[in-house]
Amino acid sequence: METFTMSRKEVPRAGLVKAALAGRITNEQGARALHMTVRQFQRVKKRFREHGARGLLHALRGRPGNRHLTPQAREQITALMTTTYAGFNDVHLTEKLQEVQGLAVSRATVRNLRRALGQPAKRRRGAPKHRSRRPRKAAVGQLAQLDASPFAWFEDRGPAAMLHGLIDDATSEPLALWFRPTEDLHGYVTVLAHTCRAYGLPVELYGDHLNVFQRNDRHWTLAEELQGEQDPTHFGRMLKALGIGFIRAHSPQAKGRIERLWATLQDRLTSELRLRGIHTLEAGNAFLPEFLADYTRRFARPPADSAPAWRPAPRDLDRLLSCRYSRLVARDNTVGLGPRWVQIPPGPRRRSYAGCRATSASSSMGTSSSSTKAPCSPVSRPPGPPSCSSRGRGLERRAAEDGTPARSAPNARQPAPLHHRAPRARPHKALRGPIARGAAISIPPTRRPTLARPARRQPVFSHPRTPGSNPFHVANAP
Repeated sequence: METFTMSRKEVPRAGLVKAALAGRITNEQGARALHMTVRQFQRVKKRFREHGARGLLHALRGRPGNRHLTPQAREQITALMTTTYAGFNDVHLTEKLQEVQGLAVSRATVRNLRRALGQPAKRRRGAPKHRSRRPRKAAVGQLAQLDASPFAWFEDRGPAAMLHGLIDDATSEPLALWFRPTEDLHGYVTVLAHTCRAYGLPVELYGDHLNVFQRNDRHWTLAEELQGEQDPTHFGRMLKALGIGFIRAHSPQAKGRIERLWATLQDRLTSELRLRGIHTLEAGNAFLPEFLADYTRRFARPPADSAPAWRPAPRDLDRLLSCRYSRLVARDNTVGLGPRWVQIPPGPRRRSYAGCRATSASSSMGTSSSSTKAPCSPVSRPPGPPSCSSRGRGLERRAAEDGTPARSAPNARQPAPLHHRAPRARPHKALRGPIARGAAISIPPTRRPTLARPARRQPVFSHPRTPGSNPFHVANAP
């Protein structure tokens, strides 16, 4: 029994042709049912009468097309695709095959040959993702967008610069602008500090995936794995201390308000700088407040909610907007900060802080919340193994921490305090520059548990005693 495959269009032909051959329907009725002409239906009846059901199939089924690619050309294109033109995309490869090799092939043929080799596409093509417009925030201060723009702001008159900026989402008002040579932490902290002093603390900031804002590396230390999260960056720690949230944008279109601001400033601000002959970063930063006032008057729009969402800035804003570094105090009571060092003054009774952990706070604004000359809070050394004199040392450390005079323990020898050891004179590394202006050393007080020495007990010896004998052997006893 012969088996062959018919399409859905060819399946109804057998029953209608048989009915027409038997005289139950006319040729016109059969042609109308199969959507063909009467002459075509008559040819189908003839093929069915001569070849049976196989005559109802299309005559070109199983035969190669007239524009079929020959095996030789297929092998040649495959060889060129993997050797000479390896890595070309489909359109580029099709152009080379037509112009250089003289092969009349289409892009679809090249794509089919590439898929047959199992090679992926150079650029994946897919349907564009749906995007919706985000409405503005209702009140001023609810959201501020943060970014920096590289551009020839001074054209050929001055150096290349990065313009850092903050813009309010509700009113499109630029809150702060600042020129820097590169995009760095100093520029972002500067615009944030200006915004906090002029307006207040915003509720949230909207930025990109820059590693200044949040860490985007995959390195985890052992301490971070134990606490379940990575330590924040300097900027992230500042936002956490101020209670400001941060949202990471996944595309430039997500923070389109500040992107459109850059397009406007690259036209207007550049022209204003050229008009005034400004060609340095210092002069540009001095002109920015005047430009911001004029820009806000022209382009800012009123918010939907008149009640602002700004929060008052804390008094210790400079301290919160400073970078913190943990350092180990050297034996000469100094803390190294890169090529420079900071001398820690002696504590009460000239106590030493060698071996302790000190926190250095360096402000990017050139100031700090405390002075390096102020005396640091006395702390003890890190806890070590217990010793016989731990009771006396513990009372002395606790008294130093509480600010009360130390009380001597009964039957406890008072040890000599740890004396402060000053370093030798090193004039070439003296405290100067930004360390003298913006560095502060603070040592967090640590409390060491007081270990009391147990009371000395008299030894007790046991010896079996017999009647009429002494418990201990005594020489020349009667």
